[in-house]
Amino acid sequence: MTNHINIEQSEVTVIGAGLTGLTTAYWLKRLGVRVCVVETDSRIGGQIQTQQYNKYVYETGPTTGAVSTPEVAELMMDLAETSEGKCQIETAPDSSKRRLIWKEDRFRELPSGLLSAVTTPLFRFSDKLRILGEPWRKRGNDPDESVASLAARRLGRSFVDYAVDPFISGVYAGNPDQLVVRYALPKLYALERDYGSFVRGSIAKMKQPKSDRDRLATKKVFSALGGLSNIPEAEADYIGRENIILGTSQVVVGYLYNNKVWETAFVDADGNSRTLQSRWVVTTCGAYNLPQLLPFVDKERMDAISGLVYAPVMEVNVGMPDTFGGDYCAFGGLVPSVERQQILGILFPSACFVRRAPEGGALFSFFLGGIKHPEMLDKSDEEIRSIVTTCLHKMLKFPDEAKPDFIHISRHRRAIPQYGADSGRRFEAVAAIEKDYPGLVIGGNLRDGIGMGHRITQATTIANHIINTINNN
Repeated sequence: MTNHINIEQSEVTVIGAGLTGLTTAYWLKRLGVRVCVVETDSRIGGQIQTQQYNKYVYETGPTTGAVSTPEVAELMMDLAETSEGKCQIETAPDSSKRRLIWKEDRFRELPSGLLSAVTTPLFRFSDKLRILGEPWRKRGNDPDESVASLAARRLGRSFVDYAVDPFISGVYAGNPDQLVVRYALPKLYALERDYGSFVRGSIAKMKQPKSDRDRLATKKVFSALGGLSNIPEAEADYIGRENIILGTSQVVVGYLYNNKVWETAFVDADGNSRTLQSRWVVTTCGAYNLPQLLPFVDKERMDAISGLVYAPVMEVNVGMPDTFGGDYCAFGGLVPSVERQQILGILFPSACFVRRAPEGGALFSFFLGGIKHPEMLDKSDEEIRSIVTTCLHKMLKFPDEAKPDFIHISRHRRAIPQYGADSGRRFEAVAAIEKDYPGLVIGGNLRDGIGMGHRITQATTIANHIINTINNN
């Protein structure tokens, strides 16, 4: 790897210009570290991409995040400052907290309190009674218990079918029988492990004192004014576009033991062979890219990482010029697997954020596919338009004469990592590789969670780790 003519220097090389990579680079640059980002795509943002059609503003990847940690709030406040107000967080109004679940012939509101929980037709009466005994139910003893098994054991099967299953479809596009609680939903797992009960644990958590910084984690749903793409765009502006190399290929990382320096070799968009030398390399790409990127890692550990399964997801944005009096003031509606419909759910972005649709109109984001129905991504555009149009009339109750202004289809073959029983081996392999190769950090959504909040928090942690190490040496 030392034969390349064009050798450049940087303190840190970040591979991947998605949210994790750009946030890592942003904080490093903010703290005075020379950083360079290498990306194979011709654009920044990873799966985050905001598009526009006339007066509709829509996302073709992630649609929202949650202010789940203080790190999320701190990044948004800092970006507002460094972008001189061009990038501002937008939180969804309380009215959009409504979550809907499809049952039989219509969407029904997910209970938000005791009275609605007792009266809802979503759950069986016997399971509603089970809730009363949840605080005294025995702890589980299977460390690899699935999400579905835990929920059925503590809450009952109808809660699995009409709450847990659609929730998992909405977050992971996954199968609750395959996802392991301690990896996929670690906070829920900790409630039973530490308190013996969801109810007792939730009450205890509410009573715990919170610092001012803790209170920054409001849990509110957020986007950015004008769309999520404004977040990576603002980060890239601050990092410096000259420090972000797009359209690269043949990216390979190696280590020069004599010089104790990492080399990242690649071919740039103009066909030039280049090499970046740095003390640190941070990878934030998909697990499937790592065997080629890190060829020095032994096969056993690499297989534990690269075997990660991803759910395929199709996102279909639909713009309606008129709501015809329909009530779409909600976050969206999810569809349980037991209802045997062709979609996973529908989000209502124009009910959550301003200027996402023209006045009097509405924007909807349909989701199809997932782990249970990967075949949906092989359907033609014509078939997908037919399915979505049928759902507009059948599920959202639009009259027959209602016609969309536009339908935009986005296919993501590797959309969401599935944190199943193999996750423990993957996490252990990552930790072992980082220990054996100081200066290498393996980040991205293959560990530490899949949501935007997880990505921002992980990136902040990585940047702080690098800064602390540099300062202590």
